[in-house]
Amino acid sequence: MLESIQVALLRVDSPVRGARYAMPTPDFQPGFRLSPLDVAVLVGGSILSVVLWQQTWWIGFVVAFVVGHFFLFCNIVRMARPLELVWAAVFVTLAGATVVTETPGWAATIAVSLMTTVIVVIIELRKPSYHGIGWRYINPTLPNWWDSHVVGRSAQST
Repeated sequence: MLESIQVALLRVDSPVRGARYAMPTPDFQPGFRLSPLDVAVLVGGSILSVVLWQQTWWIGFVVAFVVGHFFLFCNIVRMARPLELVWAAVFVTLAGATVVTETPGWAATIAVSLMTTVIVVIIELRKPSYHGIGWRYINPTLPNWWDSHVVGRSAQST
């Protein structure tokens, strides 16, 4: 176990702090992404959604809505975590209020959540670091940004 951790780290000598470890520079792999874990989440979430929908429709809907957004944010748009958390906060607040007080209701919860989805996706698409699907068309200068912000930061720490 320790050997696998050490293989994943690069030893960097620093005269100020002595020896320390730094993560290697991540590979440049923009665009659509789908891992075996993503497939497992999609399949499991879909099955759970169908089963729960048959019991109580809104519970199945919530699972499907969240899993769908997971796929959109993590695999298609490749969104930054703070924007995902903004969407999650809006949805959890509205869905929680709807479950507990029946206000604002599912129609308003869905509408506001979808509007929030559009807003956070547009914000992400306009970033110089956008690296999701269609990045070559939407953000053709991404390789330059990557070299100066990701590779450049890594080179400065050595």
